[in-house]
Amino acid sequence: MGVIHHGKTIALEILGWLMVLLGIAAIFLPGPGLLLLFGGLALLSQRYEWARRRVEPVKDAALRTAAQGVQTWPRILASLAGVVWLVGLGIVWGLRPPAPDWWPLRDSWWLLGGWGTGATLIVSGLIALATIVYSFRRFRGRSMDDVRREIAET
Repeated sequence: MGVIHHGKTIALEILGWLMVLLGIAAIFLPGPGLLLLFGGLALLSQRYEWARRRVEPVKDAALRTAAQGVQTWPRILASLAGVVWLVGLGIVWGLRPPAPDWWPLRDSWWLLGGWGTGATLIVSGLIALATIVYSFRRFRGRSMDDVRREIAET
């Protein structure tokens, strides 16, 4: 029993660190950065005090960002366009069309990663879509003051 518990602890810690690293990367790259960062910190907070102190501020920032993203139709439409772009890019990346004439490197360096990279882009787009739907259902039509009060209460 002790070996299984120890293995589970190690697996959760590895998953937590991986989610934190991917979350930080996804803040700058396409993907649900704050969501991944929050999930990773939540896992690590079970073991580390420094992570426990950072979970709530990241959760609050993620919820505020989600609420702000559905406050106006132009923001919603821009977010949906981003989802379509990510999924479309993932499909193109996976299909790996031939390198264009302007590509300065060897053809083998064009759209490096194939379906592995393409699938990651598609999954990021689907997670973003799920986040938009969640945010729309939870926050749409509510004032940001109400949202801030709710976040502060949770």
